[in-house]
Amino acid sequence: MSRWKELPDSLDPRVRQFVVRLRRLKDHSGLGLAALASRTGYSRSSWDRYLNGRSLPPAEAVEALARACDTEPAPLLALREVAAEGWDAEVEVDTGAGAPVGEPAPAAAAVRRPVPWLAIVLSSVCTALVMLAVFALLAPWDEESDDKGDDKPFTGEAHPEFGEFEYKPGKTYECEVRRDDNGLLYAGYSRTRTELIERLSTRWSVVEAQCLLEHREASPGVADGAFGNNTERAVKRIQDKANIAVDGKIGPDTWKVLRK
Repeated sequence: MSRWKELPDSLDPRVRQFVVRLRRLKDHSGLGLAALASRTGYSRSSWDRYLNGRSLPPAEAVEALARACDTEPAPLLALREVAAEGWDAEVEVDTGAGAPVGEPAPAAAAVRRPVPWLAIVLSSVCTALVMLAVFALLAPWDEESDDKGDDKPFTGEAHPEFGEFEYKPGKTYECEVRRDDNGLLYAGYSRTRTELIERLSTRWSVVEAQCLLEHREASPGVADGAFGNNTERAVKRIQDKANIAVDGKIGPDTWKVLRK
């Protein structure tokens, strides 16, 4: 779990809510700041400002983060719109284009924007509506989850798509693989069909892959979200059997085999 700096008490609650959501999403993905910068095109220093509430990220950066973390951008963009109303103090507001990876972003202009009481009340109402929409969009993908009762594999933790809990390295997760309405296999830990994971990767999508490998009788050992030697060997066995490139990495072609 990342050890984040405490956000300033003076930070508007709408901004705080948005920043905390970005932090959780970044932690769930298992990406460090350097990897996040590489995947999004926004520099490490830019993400340091965004994730510590010192600068409001542009919409393009929010969309890039969503793609890097394999999640829908719409809920994040909605939260950003609400957070933008909270930037009424003299703070940095990013103007759009991210700086090249590895280089600091250009200094942004400082703005001061007074917020009338009526706007605050309306914004609070909008925040509540947006959060309802966010929870609806991030609800578990399995519409028959009620049938699983207390035996579902997320005992003690919410489904990762809720964004409430983080992947915990070293923990063994239960596997329950089923087919969705499209006939594709899912274990409930990730929806991805394209994300590239390989040896040393540690995140939810690795748990998903390990469960699918176990289901296809190519056991990776335990489903702990850590892509190690056993998982790599299991992937190679599946790839060889499916007559696709045997490289021990899971990309679109291998996901297709695992999901079908």
